Amino acid sequence: MTIRVRQQPRGRRRTGPLTGASLAVVALAVTACGTSATPGATADSPRSPTTSHGTVVTGTPKSPPSRTGADALPATTSAAASPTAATCTDRYLSGMTTAQRVGQLIMGGLPATGPSQDQLRTLRNNHVGAVMLTGRSTAGTTATRKVVDGFRGQADQIDGRKVGYLVATDQEGGRVQVLNGPGFSAMPSGQTQGSWPTATLRARAAEWAKELKSAGVDLNLAPVADVVPASLGTRNIPIGSFQREYGHTADTVTSHTGAFAAGFAQSGVMTTFKHFPGLGQVIGNTDTTANVVDSVTTASSSSLAPFRAGIQAGAPFVMISSATYTKIDPKHLAAFSPTVVDHLLRGQFGFKGVVISDDLGNAVAVRSFSPGQRAVNFIAAGGDMILTVRPSTIPAMTQALQTRVQQDASFRAKVDAGVRRVLDAKRDAGLLDCG
Repeated sequence: MTIRVRQQPRGRRRTGPLTGASLAVVALAVTACGTSATPGATADSPRSPTTSHGTVVTGTPKSPPSRTGADALPATTSAAASPTAATCTDRYLSGMTTAQRVGQLIMGGLPATGPSQDQLRTLRNNHVGAVMLTGRSTAGTTATRKVVDGFRGQADQIDGRKVGYLVATDQEGGRVQVLNGPGFSAMPSGQTQGSWPTATLRARAAEWAKELKSAGVDLNLAPVADVVPASLGTRNIPIGSFQREYGHTADTVTSHTGAFAAGFAQSGVMTTFKHFPGLGQVIGNTDTTANVVDSVTTASSSSLAPFRAGIQAGAPFVMISSATYTKIDPKHLAAFSPTVVDHLLRGQFGFKGVVISDDLGNAVAVRSFSPGQRAVNFIAAGGDMILTVRPSTIPAMTQALQTRVQQDASFRAKVDAGVRRVLDAKRDAGLLDCG
């Protein structure tokens, strides 16, 4: 999906959404980064081509910005988890079977207009723990909430306690906005949002998040943190051609992704920085094209600044691209690369939250791999949540994961670590019964 702040086991740096004083500091920071541009009055309204992950598309970098003084997005404070929080996550994890643990690592796509009984059965039989609302709906917030409430009831239970579904969608704005209709704003494109003062964007984002929350959505698969150079512009098919980028410099993208995320955190909806390590330098769209290659980006490129700042500010989710980055790991797609996920994102950038894949169900970029291979390769590389917009691929994915867990103790440890991170995010979203 070329498309898109939560506990922390004992001793880990907090990666939850910024609240209270920390959120206030972020608000001041993104305000200080603002410009004097005036926001556009209306959202984009061109044709509506679709991407392979079910979303309807309705839309040389400068040195990284200084991260000091008022412009800095502060790192979250380091604090041990409360005993109650740690016990809650541990209690759920210890009560799960292998099949249930594996299911928590899957996000299955369901039509935003309402799933079929076969689709619901697939999720239920495979203990799937997360749902992405896909396609396009014009039904509005009330009708969407009914759809969500209709499938929440079938979520797994551990010792009589529900493991609530994590519900996500793609609500970037412009030509990438799944949910529309009464109660939902017509969100402008990333480019338009990037022209606003950051204080304006933060305030608008807080309102957009309230709309999603009222519809039962916990996670937005946004903001787009990719930096598309002005020299490439619309020739960049996945981002630039749809005006999904906030700007053409790392400075602008950093300040505006930060403002977007801070607004969503204020309203209690999680966000996803995507598509690490960036799709700004490519031509092809991984949803519709195989062998998409970035031959420019390195592990120290300034275009990674928006991801670094988002992680320092407490981003709960980061989405991994399915392109190949020849100057980082020429042998693997990023989603299947331990170098990209474990070494760069987790090691160098210090990300402690949930690593989610781009679509591994329908994207042309991964068609040469079986669904089972896609799932295993992603988890082996250090990923946590496998996104597939095709529910029909889920049985093969979960079976492959379970088989590998039984064969490989180190892989089993990766699965357990991923489940813990997913449960931490669910707990902070109020989806676990920790009473």
